[in-house]
Amino acid sequence: MSQVVENPDRSTGAERKCIATGEVQPKFGLIRFVVGPDQQIVPDILGKLPGRGIWVSAQHETLAKTIAKGLFSRGAKQTVSVPGTLISDIESQLARRVIDLISLARKSGQAVSGYEKVKDWLSKETARVLIQASDGSARGKSKLSTPYGGSFIGWLTADELGLAFGRQTAIHGALASGGLTSRIVEEAARLKGLRVIDDRDGGRGHREGKDS
Repeated sequence: MSQVVENPDRSTGAERKCIATGEVQPKFGLIRFVVGPDQQIVPDILGKLPGRGIWVSAQHETLAKTIAKGLFSRGAKQTVSVPGTLISDIESQLARRVIDLISLARKSGQAVSGYEKVKDWLSKETARVLIQASDGSARGKSKLSTPYGGSFIGWLTADELGLAFGRQTAIHGALASGGLTSRIVEEAARLKGLRVIDDRDGGRGHREGKDS
């Protein structure tokens, strides 16, 4: 098992400037916000809401800094209000986004779950991405390794993976190459930033679980 997720290759994509750090980076590493009709900051996870976009790096610490220093009002060039649950709301929306995309990949035959199926895909070099539940047992997860040159996603819970794979819970999953897989890796990278993952122990709030 590896706790690494590769940066998606989108070097030619559009870039935006983070209002907190001042860094210019590809849009897929940022979260877009707009000002709603009630002058409240609204996260635009899909990047489709109308209005002038305000961009912040998809990192828990950066978002917390943006809120604490009132940078949303500066970025919007007007006084705005920020929901007290903004960061947790974004995390929930990103998790839902990743779950939905994995579900689409499963329905199109680009994703499998279960230890034996994942092991088979890895042995046949079909898997491009290894997915493992953050609360699965470390011993069970260590038996599978990230595919060479591939990616690892390890910050969804067993319950969340269960939703993605149409099961009660899931510990192991894999994604084949394809357009959906690239999008999943991108969205999972944003979610990782919000969940403050510590790569040494598999993630914040990690607890031992069972193999599946």
